[in-house]
Formats: sequence, C-alpha cells, structure tokens
Amino acid sequence: MCFMPDCKHTRNFSIIAHIDHGKSTLADRLLQATDTVELRELNEQMLDDMELERARGITIKARAVTMRHTYQGQEYELNLIDTPGHVDFHYEVSRSLACCEGALLLVDAFQGVEAQTVANAYAAMEHNLEVIPVLNKIDVTHARPDEVAEELEQSLGYDAAEILRCSAKTGEGVDELLETIIERVPPPEGDPAAPLQAMVFDSHYDEFRGAITYIRVMNGTIRKGQKICFLRAGSEHEVLELGHFVPQRKAGKKLQAGQVGYLICNIKQLGHVHVGDTVSVAGDAAGQPLTGYQAPKRMVYCGLYPSDGENFEELRDALQKLAINDPSFEFEPETSDALGFGFRCGFLGLLHMEIIQQRLEQESDLDLVQTAPNVTYEIDTPAGKTLQIHTPQEVPEAGDIEEFRQPIVRVNLLMPVDYIGPAMKLCEDRRGKYVRTEYLSPTRAMLVYDIALAEVIYDMHDRLKSATKGFGTMDYELLGYFPADLVRLDILVGNKRVDALSIICDRRDADPRGRAVVKKLRKEIDRHMFEVPIQAAIGSRIIARETISALRKNVTAKCYGGDISRKRKLWAKQKEGKKRMKSIGSVDIPQKAFLAVLDTGETEGKKT
Repeated sequence: MCFMPDCKHTRNFSIIAHIDHGKSTLADRLLQATDTVELRELNEQMLDDMELERARGITIKARAVTMRHTYQGQEYELNLIDTPGHVDFHYEVSRSLACCEGALLLVDAFQGVEAQTVANAYAAMEHNLEVIPVLNKIDVTHARPDEVAEELEQSLGYDAAEILRCSAKTGEGVDELLETIIERVPPPEGDPAAPLQAMVFDSHYDEFRGAITYIRVMNGTIRKGQKICFLRAGSEHEVLELGHFVPQRKAGKKLQAGQVGYLICNIKQLGHVHVGDTVSVAGDAAGQPLTGYQAPKRMVYCGLYPSDGENFEELRDALQKLAINDPSFEFEPETSDALGFGFRCGFLGLLHMEIIQQRLEQESDLDLVQTAPNVTYEIDTPAGKTLQIHTPQEVPEAGDIEEFRQPIVRVNLLMPVDYIGPAMKLCEDRRGKYVRTEYLSPTRAMLVYDIALAEVIYDMHDRLKSATKGFGTMDYELLGYFPADLVRLDILVGNKRVDALSIICDRRDADPRGRAVVKKLRKEIDRHMFEVPIQAAIGSRIIARETISALRKNVTAKCYGGDISRKRKLWAKQKEGKKRMKSIGSVDIPQKAFLAVLDTGETEGKKT
C-alpha cells in the first residue's frame, strides 16, 4: 500500500465512449475547470493535437494530461488519459485502462448506448476499474436523458438514478463530475520506497530528443539524473528529463508511485523502447518485470511499397519511428515482381491501415502504393502442419491443403428497431449466422451475428450506415478460425501472374469478382504493340478473360492499287513481328491500374 500522503490525493482515470460521444470536448472542459490551461490558450479538442486527428475529427492516439483540483481544502492530482472511440483503436484503450483505477463511461444523451459503449464498459470491468456512467450532451434539443439512462440500466446494469449528467459543450455538471471522480475513484496502490517499477504505456520519437517514453509508476520513485534500465530491452540509460503533461511537457525533479508522466533519456536506437516494458533502476536493485500488455491481434495485412521503387530505406526508417508510437502494427520486408521491394504490414483493421498510410505520407513525405488488404487465414497441410497465411502468395497448391480456415467474428449491431429488417438482410447477404436479438429499450435493439471477418472489415460498416440512415453502429470480437470453402484468385496479365493482385475469397464469390477485376483492368491498362490477354484464374482453370487489342500500324498505306500479293506479304510480316514481340515483350501496368483494381476487387462483385 501507499505510505506517503501524496498517493492518497492522486486519481488516475480515463474517458471511454463510442466514437463522437464527446470525449475530447469533455477533456477540454476538465482542463478549463481545473485551470490547467488558461482560457486564451484553450483550443477545441486540445488533446487531439495530431494533424490527422483534427482533419478527421476523431481521436487516434491516447493522450495523458495531469490536472490539479482543490476539493474540501485539499489539492488532488488528477491524471486523465483521453482514449479513441473507434473499434480499430481498442488496443489504445486497453493500454490506457491498465494505467488507471477508474473510468468515465460517456454516453451521448441523444444517440444512446452504442456498440463501442458496451465493448469499452466490459473492457473497464475486466481491468477491475471503478466505472462512473455519465450522460453527455444533455443541452442538445432532442436529448432524451431519461430513456438513455434506462438503456444503460438495461444493457449494463447501472442504476439509472445514480447516472451523472453533464454537457461538455456548456460545462454544465463538470464540477459535480470532478467531485465524483475524487470521491469514487480509488487512490493508486504502490510504495514510493519500494524498488522502482514503471510501466511504459506509450512513446513517440522526437527528431531532436530521441524516444520520449510515457510511463505510469507502479512502485518506487524515479529521479532526474538516475540510471535506469528497460528490463525487456536490457538497455541502461540516464534520465535527462522527466515530468508531467499539462498538456504540454512540463519538466520536474521526480515521479513516484501512482503518478503518470514522461522520460527523456536521449534514446536514439529505436529497438530500445517497447510499449509494455518495465522501467527499473540499473544494477542488482532492479524490481521485478511487470506483466505488460497482451500482444495485439493484427487482423488485416497489406503490402506498402514506395511508388518510385527507390525510397525503400526511407520507408523502413519511417515505419520504425511510427512503430515506437503505435506498437499495434507490425511490418517485415517483402518483394513483389510487379512493385519491387516493400513491406508486408499487419493492422488491427481497415481504418487503422488507412491512418498508418496517411501518417507515413504526411509525416515522412512518402508516396506509397498499397496492395489489396486481406485478413489472416489458417491452412492445415496433409503433413500435419498448420500454416498462418498473411498473403495470397503463401497459399499452397490445392493438393497441399487439407483444411482452409478463416477468422469468424461475433458482430454486435445496435440500431433503432425500425431498421432491424435491413440490418438482418445485410448480415444474411454476407452469409452471417444469426445468434440473438436483444432489446435495450422499446425503440433500440442489438442484433448479434457470427460473420467471416473478410466480409466485415471492407465495407460492412459503411453499408450498415446506409441501411440504417446513419443510426446503426457495430462492434466485433474474434471467435476463432473455422473451416470454409476458400480459393486463391489469381490475375494474369500477358499470361504472367501478377502477385500483387491475387486475392483470397469464397469459392462462390470467385466468378463475379474475377470478372469485375479483369473488366476494370482492361480499361486501365494502355494498349501495347501486341495483344494483351487479362485473365482471372483459380489454379489452372481460367474463369474470366478480357483482351486488350494491339495497336496496329497501317503498313499498306503507301500501296496504291497494284498486286494484292504485295499487301499480303506486308501483313504477314507485320503478324510475324507482333508474334515475336508478344513472346518477348513485357506489359507495363500503371500504378493507377493497381489502385483501381484493388478498389474494384473489394467492392464490385459483392452481394448487395
């Protein structure tokens, strides 16, 4: 337990909610109410300081900030961690929750309980946190706080009479919220005099200062100038600077048990910092390693290549720096016949993949080409081996496959009851297996289906929004890998397989998807001096074909009249030349064609 009085007056909490329910705006009001930031310096969504976060209006990275608030004559240190709301960034949320003792579960008083509301609430319960349910946006004209409070009571078991109500926009109820945090969130446990144990929960790379490490001190005290050790990496460093986020970095002299802050140790080697690592003192007095975090499950893989084929090393450096800040994606080098040298990258979902690509292009000024995204599969071979398949190229021949398995996820869809029919049709079209329907209130329901992950990640969220007029939300969790009738669909251009365009799909979808891809390619690839066949194939069986006709020069233009045999001789010579050119010529596939085909391969041919 804590022996110093400071720990009793420390509270660590996070804000969790569905996307766009007001987390970042509430963080602004808390910063304002505690005078952490002067009013003239306060911007909207102040903790969303990344350019991409402001452009998209969403939180991508969890942010920590230390506030001080006086309650009943005593000053308290409040450490807030603002978290993302999108399902793809749930790993950010879980890392934040591991550093807290409490959580504010924020719910929009108009939209009500949504898919991520339920998922985040259960995540907080699994971490044994004190969860404080809060209704936000009570100032909205069409707010229905009483109905939403009943939904919370029905779905998560909270007493509707005890749910707090506030408006992050106007500041109404924020002072009461601060008092409730101090009263209900327990102080952190830990001993400032014990051997040092600090959890690394985030980090980012600064061009001038090196890696800046975000830590939560579990036990012990860490001081400026002290020699510390990262236990997982086994590297020792001197603490050059430490302090709190207020919300910008503010240097201090020490951090002790229960506090959240940052370290700067002039770490230039990127492999020395790992999220989930334990920081302790150097030498024999080092504390025991903490449990750390469960490794994230990457569900979507794609290839990233420099568009000019020459910036391979620049791309590697950019990926390494980004991996310090976002450990939930992974990468390894790979080679493509069509695109050259690049990296095979794993992501938590499609939005995560899109964000990483945009961060690379904006922060490192890279121009990238992306291959078709695909999920991870499992294959059992006759030899008894189980293969993890991240790319279509890794799929063995049909005779070497004993069983092909795909990931199945349990999808929770929340919507008004008027849209249950369209939502069920959407799931049935994706061969979903119905599980159950739950009614959260007389007007809102939750549908539960088991669906293949490949059918969920590409466009199901967008189609759900369309089918429910924007009111439907979804969340999913992996159930496991189950057998399915899957095939590798290859695209051949000029009788040569283009590995960057291969995809894995259900056998029943192969024909329409193959036809859609070759039709799109025929429009995008320029005509050559020879005929170019474009084919879609499963193994050795061609299932679709389009042909780009050759450019023909009029070789008989100067033959006016005369014997027809002269023209026939010229045509035969031209035909022979085209035949020879076809056997040795290579087809130039423009990058625009790659991108267009990737888009078509994932959207056309789908059942709607």
